[in-house]
Amino acid sequence: MYATTYKKGASQYASVHNVGGVGDDSPHRLIQMLMEGFLARVNSAKGAIIHGDMETKSLYISKAIGIIGGLDEALNVEQGGELAVNLRQLYVYINNCLLQASHENSVEKLDEVAGLMKDIKEAWDAIG
Repeated sequence: MYATTYKKGASQYASVHNVGGVGDDSPHRLIQMLMEGFLARVNSAKGAIIHGDMETKSLYISKAIGIIGGLDEALNVEQGGELAVNLRQLYVYINNCLLQASHENSVEKLDEVAGLMKDIKEAWDAIG
């Protein structure tokens, strides 16, 4: 359910459609917002694990997976070439880590994916 919602949102971002409240933002900024949202949800999932709230953990990991799906869908392999292909592979890895983190209640896996996304975001921010 969440993956479909976020994929649709990312497609709209990539197509530069106006999305409620962010219509004036550039496609670059909209991708930054997805990355920020991912990091926030991973952090919330981590807090939920620490506090033993497995329902909330599952909710936030599902939302993070949806955001990764949206970021993946927004990739343009034709224009992005090898970089886009590498990002796609990294997104698959992040997705697998999120599933593993959920299954194992692993704060360490969540820290790993947060670190990877921070690296991607830092490079993305440098483009702007």
